[in-house]
Amino acid sequence: MTATHDVQDIPESWAAALAPVLAAPEARKLGGWLKAEEAAGKRIFPPRGTRLRAFELTPLDEVRVVILGQDPYHGTGQAHGLAFSVQEGVRVPPSLVNMYKELATDCGVTAPGHGNLEHWARQGVLLLNNALTVEEGQAGSHQNRGWEAVTDAAVAAVAAKEEPCVFLLWGNHAKKKAMRVPGLAQSHHLVLTAPHPSPLSAYAGFFGSRPFSKANAFLAAHGRGTIDW
Repeated sequence: MTATHDVQDIPESWAAALAPVLAAPEARKLGGWLKAEEAAGKRIFPPRGTRLRAFELTPLDEVRVVILGQDPYHGTGQAHGLAFSVQEGVRVPPSLVNMYKELATDCGVTAPGHGNLEHWARQGVLLLNNALTVEEGQAGSHQNRGWEAVTDAAVAAVAAKEEPCVFLLWGNHAKKKAMRVPGLAQSHHLVLTAPHPSPLSAYAGFFGSRPFSKANAFLAAHGRGTIDW
């Protein structure tokens, strides 16, 4: 882990859950590989210091909802450590546009004029990508490099919580990742699946799935409040 602070500096609330993974050789290998890629002049997104933003903004004991993405946006200035989110001033990506459309239909919420989802994260919505880095312009380029062990452990840690949580699994990738957690679908948590909000699949069942209101209804019924989407 000494090769990169991005793998090393897991926020304290997640440290115990992720410690076994971070102590494994794969984590050190990942750190070394990222350092070598950057040394070779490759641009890696999101930038250092933001790659663990999802864990920083959403401590494990505060998680109420998990939304799983595949990997960060690979365009300049887009990714900032939260799945589906972009910084204010950056054009809202198509998948998030569709999420906002569903939110408006589902809950009557007017889309903000930006794509920054930090206000969700600070309320206990873990916006977690499968891989936490990507090479510029190369979607999926950091899959199977070691991040999966870290993010799998994070999903398992939420699934092990006694407090009921909601897992929103959009697309086959998210479904497969979460379903690797033993017994998740039969647990005390609510697991909602739907097609991905991408323009390629949103009309195949994402629109009309009402994930936001269903999540809030479940949380409220279990005394966990609601998310101000």
